[in-house]
Amino acid sequence: MANVDSKLRQDTAQIPVADPLPPSVLGYLASCAMIAVATVVAIGIDSGVTVPNVSLVFIVPVIIAGVAFGLGPSLFSAVLGALAYNFFLTEPRYSLAVDNPANIWAIGLLFLVGLIVSSIAFTSRQRANDAALLKRQAAVLQGYSRDVVVANNAKAVASTTSQALAALFQVPAVVMLVAEGNVVSVNSVGGLEPKQAELEAARSSLEMGAVMRAGIYPTLASRFDFWPVAIAAGQDAVIGLALDPDNRPLALDRVVDVVGSLLALALYRQQVSRADSPTR
Repeated sequence: MANVDSKLRQDTAQIPVADPLPPSVLGYLASCAMIAVATVVAIGIDSGVTVPNVSLVFIVPVIIAGVAFGLGPSLFSAVLGALAYNFFLTEPRYSLAVDNPANIWAIGLLFLVGLIVSSIAFTSRQRANDAALLKRQAAVLQGYSRDVVVANNAKAVASTTSQALAALFQVPAVVMLVAEGNVVSVNSVGGLEPKQAELEAARSSLEMGAVMRAGIYPTLASRFDFWPVAIAAGQDAVIGLALDPDNRPLALDRVVDVVGSLLALALYRQQVSRADSPTR
């Protein structure tokens, strides 16, 4: 069992904890800092030599923000960069007023280029993140399919499954074993133990054979989404994930169905082994 647990421990340990500042706030603060640096560099270049395209310096923070922090901070960098260019580098200096119509076009073009670049950078970041997520999930599923086969009892199967789910989705996960309508075992990962109302929601999910979403009637008090895992005979199971209701992963149900199918096969194998053992 120790070997089974250790294989998924590294991925499970990556479940996010609360940061001192939300990532979005950090992105906007970093964007401000990068625009400040770009402004200093642009002023230095402009004071030393005459460069017609000094405004392109402000495109660099837009690209970095789009790749590192996402679309919001990238758009913010585009707006802030256009304002900084107008305030510090166009006449009259240190004012948002614009005397020369050519500068209006330059500022507008800088903003438009910033919008296009931020969109491209964000799309590239999303594709890279999606590819990395698929690769990690494939590796976790591959490891889980091996580990669940060698688990030597139902509780070990449930424990391995809960670790795999937590590693797949980076959220607290729980696997409950249910016998004759009663929850007989709860295996949770991520520090979030199901409450009584959530145990009832899990049983309802199994009885109805349907997915129960957190915060939606009749499971308004539940923090977990629940998926039933019915087995041919004997012990059934329920999978629970404490997801962000506003940010559920793509293909969530498909991945959970794969895990649920492997879980059902492993539990059925345990049941068959127990049934055959007295006759051996």
